[in-house]
Amino acid sequence: MAEDGKSTVRAVERALDLLLCFTERREWAMTELAEQVGLHKSTVHRMLATLEQRGFVARDAASDRYRLGLRIWELSANMSGADDPAVIGLPEMERLRDLLGETVSLYLRDGNERIRIQAVQSIQAIRRVAPIGARLPLYVGASSKVLIAFEEPERREELLQDASWPAQFDRAQYREQLEEWRALGYAMSVEEREQGAAAVAAPIFSRTGKLVAALSVSGPSNRLTPEKMREQAPAVMEAAKRLGSMLK
Repeated sequence: MAEDGKSTVRAVERALDLLLCFTERREWAMTELAEQVGLHKSTVHRMLATLEQRGFVARDAASDRYRLGLRIWELSANMSGADDPAVIGLPEMERLRDLLGETVSLYLRDGNERIRIQAVQSIQAIRRVAPIGARLPLYVGASSKVLIAFEEPERREELLQDASWPAQFDRAQYREQLEEWRALGYAMSVEEREQGAAAVAAPIFSRTGKLVAALSVSGPSNRLTPEKMREQAPAVMEAAKRLGSMLK
C-alpha cells in the first residue's frame, strides 16, 4: 500500500512537471518534453494522453505538438476576482506604461523566488519584453530588492539566509543597502540579471499595511539610466500606492 501511495504521488509530480514546462514555451513536441523532464518517451506519451483526455493539454494533429488545454483556462478563471492584484492592477499598470513609455511588471514573492503575475509591454520599437509567469531569483533585480527590503524584519532575515544564493554574493553589502532602499521607498537595478536591461521598482502595500507585491518599470539600460530612473521613481511609487489602496 505504501509503495502504491509513493507511486501515485510520483505520477502526480511528473504530470505537474510536464504542465510546468508550458511556462517556458507555448508548444512542445512529445520528445522535447521527455528530454526536458528527464523521463522515458513512453512514460511521457502515456501521461500526455491522460492529460489530453482530461483537457489539460491539447495536441495539434498537423504538427503533433502539444499546448495547454482549455481546462487550464477554466482553472485560471477562478483565480481572477476582486482580490487578484493581476486583475485589479492592470488599468493602473497601463496608465503607468503610457506615462513612462516602458514595460511595467507586477511581481509577487513565492517562497524564495519572485514571479511575474502581470505585465504591460512597452510599445517602443526597442523594448524589454517581460513574459508573464516567469520565475526569477530574489538576490538580483529591482523588484527582488523591494520584496526583501520592505518585508517584516524576521522574514527578511530568513530570505537573506537563503542557501541557494550564489556563494560569492556579498550579503553584508546587500544588508547595508536595505536601509537605503527602505528610506528611498524604491530600488533600482542596472544589468544585474540581464545584460542591457535596467529597472526601477516600488513596493505595493495593502490597505492593512501588508507588503503584497512589487511594481516595476523596466527597459534598455541605455534609455533607463540611473538618472532617468530616479526621475521616474515618484511616478512608480505613486502608482504602487494607488494600486495598494485597492487591495485588502
